Amino acid sequence: MNSSLMKSRIFSLLALGILLYFFVIPAVFTHNVVEMKKEDKGDKISALTTKVWNYYKKGMYVSPTVPKDIAGDLKKLIDEDMEIGVVTTPIWYVALEAPNYPKESFPNGIPVYYHFDGFSGDVFEMETINHFIGMDPMDRGAPYLRMAAPYALVFTALLLVLFMVYRSKILNLFMLIPISLPLIFIGFYSYWLYWFGHHMHEWGAFKIKPFMPTVFGDGKVAQFTTHSYPTTGFWLLVAISVLSLLAVVSKNKALKAKES
Repeated sequence: MNSSLMKSRIFSLLALGILLYFFVIPAVFTHNVVEMKKEDKGDKISALTTKVWNYYKKGMYVSPTVPKDIAGDLKKLIDEDMEIGVVTTPIWYVALEAPNYPKESFPNGIPVYYHFDGFSGDVFEMETINHFIGMDPMDRGAPYLRMAAPYALVFTALLLVLFMVYRSKILNLFMLIPISLPLIFIGFYSYWLYWFGHHMHEWGAFKIKPFMPTVFGDGKVAQFTTHSYPTTGFWLLVAISVLSLLAVVSKNKALKAKES
């Protein structure tokens, strides 16, 4: 086998492995868990879904409002009516420092993590503050995109498999999807931040003019300080992007060598 083609398949396989483990598997096996909990259908969540959710929850942020003896146990969290979130690897991190939240409990502010398929972290606390300034709940943002995320991730994984198996040049164009994943996320994330900042309501205790929330870095909203930065999942998307690009370059090199 041509060495460039072998490299292409290795790069593709690595990208596929990252995508499957950190995004596809948790998104598919825990799909709709948050919605089922909200609809009081927690008893209908399967044992397999519970095991997958518990496994991926390990090492993720746990709110100080959640008792340590039930943190990471989906069934116990639902039984105690505690807040739960999605367990795909978080891509972006936002923290908000508010005067009424003590530093000893929230030393880095109220954190919320953004994923392809939803949110995690102290979502309730963040939405309480957002309500204070007249901002919509986070569920209003990208509802159909979050619903479609598991299917889109499976489709992207399938593209990587097809790219490894077949030599069709048309697949190079489809590889723009995994290559563009970091930009795709930033694009949607930025748009919805703009939407939230420009759809403020009059019922907010603080009246502020339409604004663009900070996409990257530190910002200020009324008396609150915000921090917005990429986290683990974003760098994994960058790795998938780079590996996919290297796979395409290597495959093109192999195809050119074959034609010459």
